Amino acid sequence: MSEKIKVGVSGACGKMGQAVIKAVQAEADMELVAAIDIAYCGKDIGEITNNTTCGVIIENSLEKALQEKQIDVMVDFTNPDLVYKNTKLILENNCRPVIGTTGLVPEEIKELENLSVQKNLGCLIAPNFAVGAVLMMMFSQKASKYFSNAEIIELHHNKKKDAPSGTAIKTAELMTQERKAFGQDNCVEVETLKGSRGGISEANIHIHSVRLPGFVAHQEVIFGAPGQALTVRHDSFDRISFMPGVILSIRQVMANKGFIYGLESIL
Repeated sequence: MSEKIKVGVSGACGKMGQAVIKAVQAEADMELVAAIDIAYCGKDIGEITNNTTCGVIIENSLEKALQEKQIDVMVDFTNPDLVYKNTKLILENNCRPVIGTTGLVPEEIKELENLSVQKNLGCLIAPNFAVGAVLMMMFSQKASKYFSNAEIIELHHNKKKDAPSGTAIKTAELMTQERKAFGQDNCVEVETLKGSRGGISEANIHIHSVRLPGFVAHQEVIFGAPGQALTVRHDSFDRISFMPGVILSIRQVMANKGFIYGLESIL
C-alpha cells in the first residue's frame, strides 16, 4: 500500500474545519497529522469533532506546525484577514495549500501563483468546493453567450465576513470571459438609497449579498431578456456538500505540481 497523504487543517475548530477533519479521517489514503486553531489549544481535535480522542492535539501556530511536522497538504478554512499570509507561509515551508478561505484579491492570487511555480508545489485555491456550485458557475458562463443582462444574488450565514462571496466573484469572472459587458441597454440609474443596486463587477454585473442566520451558502444568477428570464441556482444546505471537492483537491495537489484557481479546472 502506498504511503498516506499527511494532511493538516488550519481553522480546524470552525464549522468547515471540523467537516474537513471528519472527511480526511474517513479516507483510507489520508492521515490527519495536524490541527491548527486559536480555540481549544491543547485539546485533542477528536474530542471536538467526534467526542473521542484521535491523538492529534490542537496547536495555535501554523508556522510551528509546518516546521515541526511532516505535512504534505495543509487545508485552510480560516478568515479573510489571514488567508494570504497563511497561504504564503504554507508554500514557503514546502507544503501544498488547499485554500477554501475567501477574501483574496487578484494581486494576492497572482503572487501566490508565482510562489507556487517558484517552489514547484501544487496549490489549489477554490471559492467553492461544492460540485453543484461549480456547475452553476459553468452553466452561468455558458448562458452569458446568449443573455446580455444578468445579476447575481448570493446568500450566506451572518457570520461570513467578506462580501461579495468568492463564489460570486468567480462567477462574474467566468461570465466576463464569455461577454465583456452586461446591461448595456439599461437606463441611467439613480439610487435613492446608496447600495440598493449592489456591487458592480468590471463587466457591469450587479452582485447582491444577503447575510442572514439559517443560511449556509446559496447563489442564483438571474438572466433577463425580452419576454423571458433564466435562473441558475445552487444551494448548499450542509457543509458536507463541500467535502468531495476538498478531498479531490487534496489528491490533486499531491499528484500535480502547479497552481489552480477554481475547482472547475480539475472536474
